[in-house]
Amino acid sequence: MRIIHFGICIRAPMTHVLETGFEELNRENPNGSPAIMGYNIVDGELKSSSSGATFESRNPAWVDDCLGEFPLSTEEDVHEALKSARKAFPSWSSTPAPTRGQVIGNMGRLLMDYKEDLVRLQAREIGKTLKECGGEIQEAIDTCLFFQSEGRRLYGQTVNSELQDKELFTYRRPLGVCGIINACNFPSAVPFWKMIPAIMCGNTCVWKSPQDSPMLSFALARIMHEAGLPNGVINLVHGNGSGAGQSLVDSADLGMVNKISFTGSTSVGKMIGETCGRNLVSASLELGGKNPLVVMPSADIDNAVEGAYWAAFGTAGQRCTSLGNLILHQDIYAEFMEKFMRLVENTRIGDSMRHEDVLYGSMLSEKYAVDFLKGVKICDSDGAKKLFGEGTITDDNRPKNFLGKASEGSYMWPHVYVGVTEEMSCFHEEIFGPLVTVVKANSFEHALHLANASPFGLSSACYTNDRLEAYRFKTGIKAGMTGINNSTTGAEAHLPFGGVKDSGNGTRESGIWVIEAYSYWHAVNDELSGKLQLAQMDVEEIHIEEADADYSSLA
Repeated sequence: MRIIHFGICIRAPMTHVLETGFEELNRENPNGSPAIMGYNIVDGELKSSSSGATFESRNPAWVDDCLGEFPLSTEEDVHEALKSARKAFPSWSSTPAPTRGQVIGNMGRLLMDYKEDLVRLQAREIGKTLKECGGEIQEAIDTCLFFQSEGRRLYGQTVNSELQDKELFTYRRPLGVCGIINACNFPSAVPFWKMIPAIMCGNTCVWKSPQDSPMLSFALARIMHEAGLPNGVINLVHGNGSGAGQSLVDSADLGMVNKISFTGSTSVGKMIGETCGRNLVSASLELGGKNPLVVMPSADIDNAVEGAYWAAFGTAGQRCTSLGNLILHQDIYAEFMEKFMRLVENTRIGDSMRHEDVLYGSMLSEKYAVDFLKGVKICDSDGAKKLFGEGTITDDNRPKNFLGKASEGSYMWPHVYVGVTEEMSCFHEEIFGPLVTVVKANSFEHALHLANASPFGLSSACYTNDRLEAYRFKTGIKAGMTGINNSTTGAEAHLPFGGVKDSGNGTRESGIWVIEAYSYWHAVNDELSGKLQLAQMDVEEIHIEEADADYSSLA
């Protein structure tokens, strides 16, 4: 992303987000699409950065296409957004939960209305295929529709007391101000996974958009306000992770935030967890993965090949649930690899906005491309054998089914490495991109051991038609999610999402389970007797009575 500094800037009063359209910049893009001036949204108003600095969002599949300029937010900007969220909290938290659900339902219906446009915008900004972007926008819609009704089911309990004339209750209460940080690989589904249950529970939010998808975030935040969201309930700030993102995390030290929800790398997640831990601030950490997929001799090999291929190379491997270690039983290794490599060698790659039926498009940004190539070097230095893949796709070095002009964007070959063992670094390291490491297992026990041998525990899969093997895998694997005869990727809006070990801290996104992450239990003891009654001490004791009966004589 190109960063532009305008020097000292005195911010003029801004307009409300609903009182103006998009402000087009004087740019000529090769695809004829506009570039716009983007803003933060704080207390319902459009805001520039306090420093005047901006950065550009560019299409990674066609880098000459500039989507717009966005504020490079400062600590001052983040604090302003936090204060806005704090100010909005009392009113929003006291709004009846069914009413909050109605606003969320409105969001879902607006997303339906704008779906086609949002799909194309997302594909333009991050290079994912139109088909995948369509599925992701639909997941955001599904999340809204699911939590609309949860506003009528934000249940507590009535609890029987051990004393007379006393009532006991439990209630769900909101945490307060939530800081939301998500990655750009799922720029619509994941922030909705976080913010929709957060506001349904009565919290307010400050959302730090991904630096590589500010345009989509800006559009989504505007739609949220169109749905009837009160000012200050969701505040949007743009910027980079080391700037605005770090300021949002550091606000925990200042007592300005009550929750941090983060999706991203394990190293950054640990830092956030440390900051939140010393301040007793709740943290939801959805982190990296090195997801294993096991194939056993009883499996439908064709089905397993298809599942592994999609898990490895969908989204150009840029999912936290993408296939990492492909673990093949030695008895089916040759058959599987022959069929798998046939698919790999014929992979269609390109910009889906200009070419049909591509499996994957560009890398999400140049940064992701650079980091991926570092992962390729790890495989090479470990001594793993490369079967396919030549790094960056260029005009002069391209797979046979690459479509378009490679130099227009940032594209990578699909990579397959074999001969990988658990002693190698590439067995344990998450390599974020189109690369799979293949490991051979000599038994089910060995395969399960390999599946658990990495430090991660996000997603997993096992292809087998042996019911006992399926049972032993799903009970023996250490992961947050498992597919049986299914891929490692794919999440439904009503199922919990998250990992264990280095993949997360046990919190979950999605479904009713996420409510636990954005609320706390409040116990209420309502004394009606008019006197002090002490639990455990004033409880009437019922004694066992002695009876003159010989029960042994009855047998």
